[in-house]
Amino acid sequence: MRWQAVGYRILFASVVAALALGHGSWAWAQDDDDDDSGEAQMAGVYVDAEGVLHKRVVRDPDGHLMRERISAARTAIDTDVFARSKLRKISLNRLEAALRANQGVPTDAMRYLAGLQRIHYVFYYPESKDIVLAGPAQGWVTNLTGRVVGAFNGRPTIQLQDLAVALRAFPPSGTQTSLIGCSIDPTPEGLARLEQFKRQVAAEYARNPNVPVETIVNGIRQALGKQTVTITGVSPKTHFAQILVEADYRMKLIGLGMEKPPVRMASYVDRASHSRVAGNAMQRWYFLPDYQCVRVTENGLAAELVGDGVKLIGEDEMVTGQGDRKKAAKGNRASRLFVNDFTVKYPKLAERSPIFAELRNLIDMAVMAALIQHEGYYEKSGWDLGILGDESQFKLETYTAPKTVETAVTARFKGSTLMTPLGGGVHIEPTLALDSENLLTDDAERLESAHQQLAPKLAEGQWWWD
Repeated sequence: MRWQAVGYRILFASVVAALALGHGSWAWAQDDDDDDSGEAQMAGVYVDAEGVLHKRVVRDPDGHLMRERISAARTAIDTDVFARSKLRKISLNRLEAALRANQGVPTDAMRYLAGLQRIHYVFYYPESKDIVLAGPAQGWVTNLTGRVVGAFNGRPTIQLQDLAVALRAFPPSGTQTSLIGCSIDPTPEGLARLEQFKRQVAAEYARNPNVPVETIVNGIRQALGKQTVTITGVSPKTHFAQILVEADYRMKLIGLGMEKPPVRMASYVDRASHSRVAGNAMQRWYFLPDYQCVRVTENGLAAELVGDGVKLIGEDEMVTGQGDRKKAAKGNRASRLFVNDFTVKYPKLAERSPIFAELRNLIDMAVMAALIQHEGYYEKSGWDLGILGDESQFKLETYTAPKTVETAVTARFKGSTLMTPLGGGVHIEPTLALDSENLLTDDAERLESAHQQLAPKLAEGQWWWD
């Protein structure tokens, strides 16, 4: 996220952002707040044929539609897998074998990993050659936004398609994806046009202090034009990539005060002082993992993912008159306070806003996949990912890739400053979590004990158990 400031009467928030969720070219993103009328609503987008993102809204005034969906899910899903479990276990190689036996067509239980909601443990069992994930689980339902969530707690369900993307990033071949992330940025030409527009408005404002707000808003939108969406390390045509983009987008809206967060939190706009923002100052906000998130046993057969895994950081920049960006010499206090508050409250945000829980799950999956490769579980088990690693047999690239997004602009009065936020991103380097200085040790041997107690004893064709 970046902000620019120039001396005018009005504070503007111009958000450059994108999100997409769902299958094909249509997607919903959840708005977890009510509107001013008290009517529950969910905001989302669709992706057109050119890859441009557009916003849409759906409403469920009394929650009746969602209750109907939960009731239908309870009837359709097997009772055992629908039940809540504190620690459901999934054998990855047995799951892949079951998928292969079903001609590569996943059942709903496979598609949603038997309702798994978080990955707490990764185990390898030499005797049975099972690679096992374990964590809390429950039955699932597709909500009105198209997001698959737990039927009891509304938190997102981990999906096989996202897990497969992570595994392909760290395959048995030993190749690694060094960086997974996304960025939404204005073009240099758009920034240059914006600087020119600001000078024009300044001259017009000097002649006429009553320049209509809408004139300036439309001018900002037209000057910046469409913004570019860049996705790194994974295919932009995957659900995994689109979660990255949506999480970045939703964070920006909260920072701009354009979306009310589900926990008490002051936005950057609320904190910013126009008297302390330079005329060409910009703030970049992006998500990073907390890389001290893995505890391992001495024998390397078990690992635990700990903590909440996500933090927001800021980087100050300046913009030149030609639209170029460079690092600023002085930071911005309001930006620091906002990113610190967002990081501290991330666990509560993830509890109440599914998109931030989904981002945390993606980070966990990427770290888990890097660990499986790093510890040699593929070689030890003799498993080569099978059809999960083959796009021709198990397709993941089924989404319309987001390429650009229209600039959305809103305005509010604050002091005498015009501010424009630009850009943003997510930056994940999974292998850093496995560096020796970041790894946590199993000093009390609690993890080793859990590994031994949870050894699989499965029937033919069984791939999950409680």
